Amino acid sequence: MALLDFLPDPVFVLHLDGTVSYVNPAFVHVFGWLLDDLRGRRIPFVPVDLETGAHEVTRRLLDENVVHGVETKVLTRDGRALDILLSSAVFYEKNEPSGRVAILRDITREKRVDRTNQALFRIAKALQEFQTLDELLDFTTQEIQNLMEVGGAAVILVDKEKNEFFFRAATYDDTEAGKKFREIRFPIDKGTAGYVYRTGNPIIVPDTSTNPYFFKKVDEKAGYNTRNMLVVPMWLQDRMIGVLCAVNKDRGAFNQDDLKLLSAVAGTVALPIENARINEELKRSYEEVKSLNRAKDRVIHHLSHELKTPVSVLSASLGLLSKRIPAQQDSSWHRIMARARRNLDRILEMQYEIEDILRERDYRTHGLISVLLDACADELEAIVSENLGEDEAIPKIRRRLEEVFGPRESRAQEIFLDRFVEKRLQHLKGLFAHRRCRLVTQLGDVPAVRIPPDVLSKIVEGLIRNAVENTPDGGCINVSVRRGIDGPELEVRDFGVGITDENQRLIFESNLTTKEPLQYASKKPYDFGAGGKGFDLLRMKIFSERYHFNIQMTSRRCRYMPNNEDACPGTISNCVHCRSDEDCFESGGTSVLLRFAAAGADPKPGMLPVV
Repeated sequence: MALLDFLPDPVFVLHLDGTVSYVNPAFVHVFGWLLDDLRGRRIPFVPVDLETGAHEVTRRLLDENVVHGVETKVLTRDGRALDILLSSAVFYEKNEPSGRVAILRDITREKRVDRTNQALFRIAKALQEFQTLDELLDFTTQEIQNLMEVGGAAVILVDKEKNEFFFRAATYDDTEAGKKFREIRFPIDKGTAGYVYRTGNPIIVPDTSTNPYFFKKVDEKAGYNTRNMLVVPMWLQDRMIGVLCAVNKDRGAFNQDDLKLLSAVAGTVALPIENARINEELKRSYEEVKSLNRAKDRVIHHLSHELKTPVSVLSASLGLLSKRIPAQQDSSWHRIMARARRNLDRILEMQYEIEDILRERDYRTHGLISVLLDACADELEAIVSENLGEDEAIPKIRRRLEEVFGPRESRAQEIFLDRFVEKRLQHLKGLFAHRRCRLVTQLGDVPAVRIPPDVLSKIVEGLIRNAVENTPDGGCINVSVRRGIDGPELEVRDFGVGITDENQRLIFESNLTTKEPLQYASKKPYDFGAGGKGFDLLRMKIFSERYHFNIQMTSRRCRYMPNNEDACPGTISNCVHCRSDEDCFESGGTSVLLRFAAAGADPKPGMLPVV
């Protein structure tokens, strides 16, 4: 036994019945049990989930006199799982088996290093295989979960614009909890992630219930119970882009070896994560540019049509008038007709130039400037012609220029929104009396708002016209005025075709129409699908910035017509998809909500009072 005491590897001696008769000091050092704790007993170091494998090793020990280099896993007294190589032999006394001696070599660190290297190799290889950031991060968190034998792993990134953390990837033994974690955001100064972000140091949390940095609200939102955790920073040169987190270690507690392993993974994936994020932003920007380019083409097509149609009608009308003017008529009539014809020709020339732009032809800048100068000259000539022979021609010219070109300033007044909307609706109903659209109103008593009447009139009319023109006959439009949290609210909701996601992103930013150019047809205002100029919502957005009210639009595209190119027949009864009015109402629609501040209320910080 004295020889066994000096061996560096753990050694134990068993009786034939498997109970302990001796353990050497190395065994005590590695596993923690003293000889007095084990003498006459079996060693309780077999993990529950590995009992089947342990029984196989025990059978070999009993059946074979010598067992060499059997790899297995055992537990220490404090619950740590160790990988070992076991060698054992039966010893004899007086030619009879007396017991068994076994030597165990701890290969945990070797195995960990090997698994770590293999995992890092797989992750490095995966960087070239996965096309998207989410695929890469899901693979990384799965590798961490398997390698470290933990209940969950997550990649938590920093959103600097909002000063928040968000779970970009989360792989947990509870799949539903993992999905919920991906939807959670929390302040950048909260939790263990916040501690790591502030200090730049990793943190091991053996027990979350006693740790002052643990942010329990995250667990509550995800419906998960985090018992222990390890969090390490992800550095990109001199800045931290987020943290890597492992939770609920299956056996024992997190240690320095785990910290080194997770830090190595974080160092491997930090740069690819940032590159993938930049690539995502570039792709998103590229798609937005493509979307804006398509919108630009549609706007130009639309405006080109708006120019061509009325100018063609005016040109034909001038031709008819010219034929009916007697030859002996005052020569001034001929000058007026010639001037009108000349300006119509200029507008046609502008329309042709727009078509040239669409075909990427050279655009004549000099020609455009000449047109503008000529237009000003003709305006002056028209004013002088109207006042020829009068002593006050010049003052009249000055007043006319001020009237036509001078700035206009509307004065704000206190207006009761419910009464104003009720009067405007009475007037507007007659404009779409030819349509079979039901108007439902809920006009509650609200405080006054402060806004110019002509501005509010344009807003109400624009909302109603857009709603009517996008609602098929047999449809419904709801108009409501109510008290909101911050003041009166006006909502106009239609149950029409709705707006696609792409158009919703652009509709307030330009004179964009939601119909494709080839579907465009000039109709009367308030007709279904009537061709508007696309300025109503843009003008409304400008008004909101000037008079400090908020616009919120929500829309759901009709499920039967998901694309811009899809056309609605304009009447519910003629639709092959809708089986009833209610079916149409549930298919799509748009709601525009305007939130006003009550008159006399203090403006929010950064806002000027309405004057």
